[in-house]
Amino acid sequence: MSAGKSIRIGCGSGFWGDTAGGPAQLVRQGKIDFLVLDYLAEITMSILSRARQKKPELGYATDFVDAMMAPLAREIADKKIRVVANAGGVNPRGCGEALTRVLQKLGVNLKVAVVCGDDVLPQIPALRAASAKNLEIDGPIPEALISANAYLGAKPIAEALKLGADVVITGRCVDSALALGPLLAAFGWHMDDWDKLAMGSLAGHVIECGAQATGGIFTDWHLVEAGWSNMGFPIVVCDEDGSFVVTKPEGTGGLISPATVSEQIVYEVHDPAHYVLADVVCDFAGVQLEQVGEDHVRVSGARGFPATADYKASLTYQDGFRVGGTLLIVGDEAVQKAQRVGEAILQRTEKFLKTLKFKPFRETSIEVLGSEQSFGKNARTQNSREVVLKIAAAHDEERALEALAREIAPAGTSMAQSISGFAGGRARVQPIVKLASCLIPKSDVHVTVEIGGASHAIENEKKFADPAAAPATRRMMARTMPSAVGGDLREVPLRVLAHGRSGDKGNTSNIGIIARDPRYLAVIREQVTPEAVAEWFAHLVRGKVRCFEWPGLDALNFVMTDALGGGGVASLRYDPQGKGLAQNLLEMPVRVPAAWLDDDAKKI
Repeated sequence: MSAGKSIRIGCGSGFWGDTAGGPAQLVRQGKIDFLVLDYLAEITMSILSRARQKKPELGYATDFVDAMMAPLAREIADKKIRVVANAGGVNPRGCGEALTRVLQKLGVNLKVAVVCGDDVLPQIPALRAASAKNLEIDGPIPEALISANAYLGAKPIAEALKLGADVVITGRCVDSALALGPLLAAFGWHMDDWDKLAMGSLAGHVIECGAQATGGIFTDWHLVEAGWSNMGFPIVVCDEDGSFVVTKPEGTGGLISPATVSEQIVYEVHDPAHYVLADVVCDFAGVQLEQVGEDHVRVSGARGFPATADYKASLTYQDGFRVGGTLLIVGDEAVQKAQRVGEAILQRTEKFLKTLKFKPFRETSIEVLGSEQSFGKNARTQNSREVVLKIAAAHDEERALEALAREIAPAGTSMAQSISGFAGGRARVQPIVKLASCLIPKSDVHVTVEIGGASHAIENEKKFADPAAAPATRRMMARTMPSAVGGDLREVPLRVLAHGRSGDKGNTSNIGIIARDPRYLAVIREQVTPEAVAEWFAHLVRGKVRCFEWPGLDALNFVMTDALGGGGVASLRYDPQGKGLAQNLLEMPVRVPAAWLDDDAKKI
């Protein structure tokens, strides 16, 4: 490529099930060089593993082939847009074969490459014999795994593009590698250009969740005017030095500002100064954001350090079964009636289990949605006149849960008046597929790129971080102004001083709290402590709460373990991914100088 040229990468999918309009918008309006598509949330790996158990030819994101590539393939070919997608799931070859058949039928000539090697299930016995740990619980690797997939990096994607691929399909890989791979291929970056690798990874991280970076799920939702019906999908315009600008196609809805971009940056990150990826250890603590035009934000300041010698592997295994259902309950004392109905359904079913010689339920859950139960003792109302009762349970045997599924609807004639919402039919029992993770030496993972009937081995990198030495990260002190908490104070919700975003990784949740003004940070730090956050979420969080400074964003990042009832499809909660936790925490009361309310009347 010519010197000084920028590369435009658009992300048209943030998860399997995202709108089909995203890829079409970027292909037709985005003027992009690369279209990347992210399908593989942790829950998705569980779903795809179950699908392949039923049908060995499945296990990939079928929407990629049928709903995305089939309608757009001709336009993609005509515009010479190159596509990178992790749609392969747990069966990337199957995905590649299905796409090839569709392209042949359409008469569209696109060269398809498949990255293979992330399936490390055959290596698990050796890891177990070497006492490898399940990183989720610091225990042994579970037995009887369904799948085991290493988070591969960007190098195989880059090599596939260099081999002439128009479409690159991967299985499990680092989400941000979908964008880093094209940058490696386009700019010729070396695998030890650590700062550039960190910036490229940050670019991928910003866009990997689709419209979440362009005003989707933004705290200040009211600022995203008339945009939700035509949300713009994100584009990063990347320069050779690694810096990039976040934007979206002209004429689309949404909002791109330092606030919307910073919310996406904090999403699903733990320690911002030590974010470990397959290709690089990133320090995002000093990242700087600058509004350089309407819906244009420049991002710079990420630093990188040598990668570790291991891949992280995502493991799935079945652990019993679950069932859950909902009922609508209306009228005076609806909350109290719903709670009693839920308890009665469980008690009735437990009697049947005893008669049928089943063990008791392993776990049960009753949530009265609409009663602010998710706020625990901080709930404001128990007087709602319309609530949804959610009832769920887990058990080792499927038949025990079928008994519960049969007993939910009968409450409509034997318990509280007004019960409805069961017209959709009986709840279905589903297997619980849990997630675990471990480290696997990169030298034990053999990655290939399959293209044009040939298989190309991808050589492992040799430069790794010393595992005994912590990276020399730049830990800036957060911009701190003396706290003025004293004198005449007023109590306001935390959302007045900050915006935030929560994310999940397995059973761990993070909440990034970003100060709206640097001077607010000292007050937030003094009052929104790990201890205060643990107390606020005492009804939900069972593990430790840690706090990491994020000085470049004037933010604090809270990481809470054992916070999601198991997380993903293993959790019986209605919000198993903690999507509402940031909004919950933003309701925490904080004390601020009264003068702030006068000085910033329009802002606060």
